[in-house]
Amino acid sequence: MMRTQEADQTPPRHLSNGDEAARKVPKGGWITSSFLLGSIFGISVSLTGALANLIVYLIKEYNVKSIDAAQIGNIVSGCTSLAPVAGAIVADAFFGCYPVIVFSAIVSFLSSILFTLSAAIKSLRPPHCAFGSSTCESSSAGQIAFLYLAVALLSVGTAGTRFNVLSMGASQFDKVENQNIFFNWYFIVIYAAGIIGSTVFVFIEDSISWTLGFGLSAAINAISIVVLLLGAKYYRKPAAQGSPFTGLARVVVAAANKWNVEVPQENPNYYHGEGGSGNDKTNLDFAPTQSLRFLNRAALICHGEISSDGSLAKPWRLCTVQQVQDLKALVSIFPLWSSSIFLSVSIGIQYSLTVLQALTMDRSVGPRFSIPAGSISVSSLAATMLALSLLDRLVLPLWRRLTRHTPTPLQRIGLGHALNIAAMAASALVERKRAGVVHAHHAEGQAGWEVPMTALWLVVPMVVTGVGEALHFPGQVALYYEEFPRSLRNTSAGMMSVLIGLGFYLSTAMVDLVRRNTGWLPDNINAAKMENVYWLVTVLTVVNFGYYVVCAMLFKHQNGGHEEGDDNIDQGH
Repeated sequence: MMRTQEADQTPPRHLSNGDEAARKVPKGGWITSSFLLGSIFGISVSLTGALANLIVYLIKEYNVKSIDAAQIGNIVSGCTSLAPVAGAIVADAFFGCYPVIVFSAIVSFLSSILFTLSAAIKSLRPPHCAFGSSTCESSSAGQIAFLYLAVALLSVGTAGTRFNVLSMGASQFDKVENQNIFFNWYFIVIYAAGIIGSTVFVFIEDSISWTLGFGLSAAINAISIVVLLLGAKYYRKPAAQGSPFTGLARVVVAAANKWNVEVPQENPNYYHGEGGSGNDKTNLDFAPTQSLRFLNRAALICHGEISSDGSLAKPWRLCTVQQVQDLKALVSIFPLWSSSIFLSVSIGIQYSLTVLQALTMDRSVGPRFSIPAGSISVSSLAATMLALSLLDRLVLPLWRRLTRHTPTPLQRIGLGHALNIAAMAASALVERKRAGVVHAHHAEGQAGWEVPMTALWLVVPMVVTGVGEALHFPGQVALYYEEFPRSLRNTSAGMMSVLIGLGFYLSTAMVDLVRRNTGWLPDNINAAKMENVYWLVTVLTVVNFGYYVVCAMLFKHQNGGHEEGDDNIDQGH
């Protein structure tokens, strides 16, 4: 599957020549990344095994009402998605990727132990109650607190692993081409883990035992830690570079302090660091760009800002040109990044409502097997994994042959937007059919009534969503990795977590807004008008796609002249 790349296994140049043992061990390449992929696979299986069935766990074991359980599920998903940003910042600023990954993997294991205990010890849950009953005993504060502690540890475990593994894996390679291949394989592994967690583990939890399901999650989590540690001597371990945000803050402060300073029209004296002077001809090619040029004043050398030895005398009044360009790169990418937030909002709403729909539908496949409601989303994961494989091996080579260009990240993201719109419309049509069957049987008042309609109808929109994710998620990761400053590479990977996390939080807020102002989402799903929610989301995704197109047309790449392999980024743009 993965072959060793000689060029990518060269020992780092900073390695001491006297350290003979270290110099004999190849660093980086596909061998080392295999340990990382194996580890994140196990951690992700454990994570998905808990999260995919959390809504059902809350409803069946903690007697939480359906819509409330869906809202809690979205909030938890938001936490586990946003947490990796904090993990990336900590890795960038203080400890580096590897120590953070190891610590978080151990915390993830502790979380799975607590989930197992919550299922095994009856006193940690309220008395069992039939689905749809209105006389269920609520969970106590202590019972909910124990479950939330498990969820909190799960978030911490996700914080340091999910995207730090992605960033550390990319750092194992020197060639951009190999980094992009790793991105694809990373997502294939993540979605494969999601499929196993959402099928095998959810089936065990639903049909055999919650305790056994969570216990197996703990076991595979422990194995993933062992795999991670086995590759320790082979990894390239990028060191922490200090907080990259301090330099960005200095740019803003310095530019504000010099707002009334005029920049000379010819040969302005810019600061490039202690290694060069502002008028050195070798540095002229690195003059700051004219976009957001008011920030250029931050790098303009004024009297008294540099000491006689070339060091900074006033760090908060003068910055390097590179620091200015780094901030510009972040500002320029923000509109494109913001256009992807609603992608996650729509997916969050679709995922949570689909579980509630599945609970009311016929989930039997044959005479003996019934699909767990939490496993319906596996169709999306499977579609994403299959689409990623086809993109890598069939679609992208064919595209290059026909157009002589590689599809840009922006083009892939745009196609993902279009498929997301189609998926939301498909969900609306499926819900219209389900609600029609309920109405035909006059069963609107029966909360626990099973609709005589196969839940496999829900698979169609989920598959479309999955194919869309195969396009826009890797496209966004590649775009951010290319455009973010080197000092923020870990954070660039974490930006996907911010998108997903904000999406889940905003989807929770949107559902709550709909509940407060309409009668579309009562606790009795059979009396709901969920179709209207899906059509509302469809309209908003169309508007958001228009916003994305405008942002993409106005976007200018910041790192095209500084990164190896970026020379052709603008082709096809």
